[in-house]
Amino acid sequence: MQDLLAQVEEKDKKLQDAQKAELELRKQKRVLEESKRTFELEMTKKLDEEREKIKDDALKNVLEDHRFKDLEKEKQIEGMRKQIDELKRQAEQGSQQIQGEVFEDDLEKTLRAKFPHDCIEPVPKGARGADVLQKVQEITGLHCGTIIWESKNTKNWSDKWIEKLKDDQREVKAEVAVLMTKVLPKDVSNFEYKNGVWITDYSSVIGLATALRYGIIQVAMTKRSSEGKNEKIEVLYKYLSSQEFRQKVEAIVEAFSSMKKDLDDEKKALTKIWAKREKQLDRVSSNTIKIYGDMQGMIEANLPQIKSLELEALTDGSYGDRLKSKGLVTEIREVEGGIKWKIVH
Repeated sequence: MQDLLAQVEEKDKKLQDAQKAELELRKQKRVLEESKRTFELEMTKKLDEEREKIKDDALKNVLEDHRFKDLEKEKQIEGMRKQIDELKRQAEQGSQQIQGEVFEDDLEKTLRAKFPHDCIEPVPKGARGADVLQKVQEITGLHCGTIIWESKNTKNWSDKWIEKLKDDQREVKAEVAVLMTKVLPKDVSNFEYKNGVWITDYSSVIGLATALRYGIIQVAMTKRSSEGKNEKIEVLYKYLSSQEFRQKVEAIVEAFSSMKKDLDDEKKALTKIWAKREKQLDRVSSNTIKIYGDMQGMIEANLPQIKSLELEALTDGSYGDRLKSKGLVTEIREVEGGIKWKIVH
């Protein structure tokens, strides 16, 4: 019994120890499970943080790569834009140069066609100076002066053109400078004289050139006529007082008198002939009217009417005025039913 009791006690003790151990194990298990859950939560948090960090780093790297690529593309686009602008500028410059040359050639052809007696000299391409020189000459070929022409086929006006053209004018010693431009200054219409230079559009070129050319010729003629003026006056006086001049004047007067006498004789003869013809025409007209009246009295209604010989024609006031002017009628009076005549003969 004691042994059994001892076994029971031992078993109870072992059972209690086992229970304590189980409780301890369960406690440790719970602690382990809590630690595990805590660890898993911490690890999950760390993994999420690492994942977000990796994601942010990856996104940052991608954005950085894209930014560099965008900068590279922008650099390429900027370079291409500069190349395009340069090519466009070169093309526009070439086009403007071609347009300017066409404008200049047309001006040269226009001046040469309108003024064939003048010497039109184009300035060589690339040479300093204006575009065209017009050396004004008379029909005899005598040089009178020079007009310097500058043509501008641009979209905007520049005041610097005037000073440059004046420098070119002084260099070639031209009397007149003309600037033909597609775009005129705001205060200029058609053409105008401004700061020593004539400014004109294309439509007014011929008119302005004609006026300037005429002025240059007149000035040249005046200068030539004033040269040796005293000597010319002396020569003219000697000629007017010479026997040769007197004889020529007498011949002119005699010829004029002879022509006047012949003209008066012809006038008298023609007047006589005209009066004779007028009398003959009056006789023919009067006899014709008489014949028509005799025949009308004999044939009466069977005779065809001639309106110019009927009474209606005699009621015309203008006809009466003609008769009165010829002295055939002295009085014309309107009465009821027509006109009353008072005949001379």
